[in-house]
Amino acid sequence: MVYLDNSATTVPEREVADEIYNMLTSNFGNPSSFHKAGLDANKKLREARESVARALMCESEEIYFTSGGTEANNLAILGTVEALKRRGKRIVTTAIEHESVLQTVDVLEKNGFEVIRLEPDKQGNITKAQMSEAVNADTILVSMMYVNNEVGSVLPVDFIKKAVVKAGAPALVHVDCVQAFGKIPVRPSKLGADLVTVTAHKIHGPKGVGALYVKKGTRIVPRVFGGEQEKKLRPGTEAIPLIAGFGKACEMLGDLNAQAEYMREINRYAREKLTAIDGVAINSAENASDYIINFYVPVFMTSQTVVQHLSSQYGICISNGSACAKGKKSHVLTAMRLSDKTIERSVRASFSRHTTKADIDALANAIEETVSNYKL
Repeated sequence: MVYLDNSATTVPEREVADEIYNMLTSNFGNPSSFHKAGLDANKKLREARESVARALMCESEEIYFTSGGTEANNLAILGTVEALKRRGKRIVTTAIEHESVLQTVDVLEKNGFEVIRLEPDKQGNITKAQMSEAVNADTILVSMMYVNNEVGSVLPVDFIKKAVVKAGAPALVHVDCVQAFGKIPVRPSKLGADLVTVTAHKIHGPKGVGALYVKKGTRIVPRVFGGEQEKKLRPGTEAIPLIAGFGKACEMLGDLNAQAEYMREINRYAREKLTAIDGVAINSAENASDYIINFYVPVFMTSQTVVQHLSSQYGICISNGSACAKGKKSHVLTAMRLSDKTIERSVRASFSRHTTKADIDALANAIEETVSNYKL
């Protein structure tokens, strides 16, 4: 199998799986218990929190574990709005966010909040000027992703705090770093972020665990109640095996600068191979993340059928957009105002530190054969 759907999920490292197995079978205590089994589990919980904090270059007490990126995004948005609802009604986000952000602000809009969704250009970019214009004194939250999960656009999230300060807004800044964390350096203080979402399964860790960074001194209101865990912000017995696996994945991130150089090489190679195929066009901007390439395939099949065809005939795994969308028409490509024809026939290849040029060759050869056999 050639796996090129790493923006959907990554293969867990063997050391991560071993850590999870050990926690399931040997160190299985409840971390809130005061006997030895509980204290041993609590020690692992602290170590994992410290590992995630080191990867984010923040303090461990600013890390709150969740069930994943979706829950962390919901907690950040709903918790902020509940805390600041008496100070304003405006929420600023973009039209290309993950569904866990878009669907949450949709609900808030129905409940009387004003939601501003910034539209991207045809390359998927959002500008600083758009942010400055959108943020006003009534804004209580700005929520944007660092790297778009479908086309790889890198948004200027480090400018958000400046726009908030300039407008004199009470807004908190939330940055969804699910596609950025573990690929490019993410430091909340440098981004000016009050809240940052990360998750484990995009960095070769397990599914089912993520974290929300909450800047020290920042107040958001919990959305779940019933325990003292995670300082009451996200109560419930912690999923220690998954959390320990998350911590191990963070420990294995390695040198991100060296990894970035390798990924630039992989991305350039993939662009060269794909654009050499008659009719194939790249939708991702030149300045997009090197981990993602979204491209148009000139065949009469829909993108979902192309994905299934490549999987069944060539053993190649790519996607036709966000895994959370489950095959629905891409809201990202729609927001970019691409033609219906382009949207219906575009797919995404996404890479990891384990991707090789041989993987890219396999993809390009399969796309070339598919175009030759099923071209429009």
